Amino acid sequence: MSASPAPRIDAHMHWWSIARDDYGWLTPDLGVLYRDYGPAEAVPLLKTCGIDGVVLVQAAQAVAETRYLLEMAHAAPCVRGVVGWVDLTAPAQLSALATDKLLVGIRPMLQDLPDDDWILRRDVTPGLRLIEELGLVFDTLVYPRHLASIIELVERHPDLNIIIDHGAKPDIAAGQMQPWKSALAQLAAIPHVHCKLSGLVNEAKEGAGPDDLAPFVDAIFELFGANRVVWGSDWPVVTQRLDYVAWWQWARQLTEALKPREREAVFGGTASRFYRLSAQA
Repeated sequence: MSASPAPRIDAHMHWWSIARDDYGWLTPDLGVLYRDYGPAEAVPLLKTCGIDGVVLVQAAQAVAETRYLLEMAHAAPCVRGVVGWVDLTAPAQLSALATDKLLVGIRPMLQDLPDDDWILRRDVTPGLRLIEELGLVFDTLVYPRHLASIIELVERHPDLNIIIDHGAKPDIAAGQMQPWKSALAQLAAIPHVHCKLSGLVNEAKEGAGPDDLAPFVDAIFELFGANRVVWGSDWPVVTQRLDYVAWWQWARQLTEALKPREREAVFGGTASRFYRLSAQA
């Protein structure tokens, strides 16, 4: 008897409400992003693409937003887990949130912090250790310039399960493969570090197509292998360039060369395993 296929998972989706006023970065000049996004709009998109579940990811440096996402998650059957935000210098916040089994990861917004090496500060060490102890995933929102710090982070915390959001945002618009690829290769050499196939279209030139992304996507698979790459929509941020269905179609096209089981891993199997989503199904 053949094994049943893994659920299809969108491992990176955002829902937000402008009225919450948690999102300092979310301003009217961002156009299409400056409105509410939530399940009423997301669920039909998931059904169109045959997606079984999603991981909601924080978009504000606020514990209140994480609680909001967890509330939304419990009300929406499509949500399999939440990657939230906590003050890593205050582990008690994480201890309180972790009583909710839908919390599957933590993400500080490292790309927005003035200190590129912030994550190496000693006062965040207790928070990182607690993430390890709880078995949560540490999502890294970074640019290539942060990768040296993430490499050192892994050396300090070898048991921390890390996933690189958006492939660390390489400069696809400029076609700049290095030093991004070399730094990412050092992380890929560590078996428990994973990478998200998400957000890449936003790093490309306006009007770019799948062929513009292909060298960078190929590099990610070359380094991590299909079993450590997970697909995410980065919806609604992706809508600055493409709609949800178009990015899903691009991602399927960009992974056509993979074996069926490898594609199954990329589009759901690995996310389910790494974030431990099966219990939330």
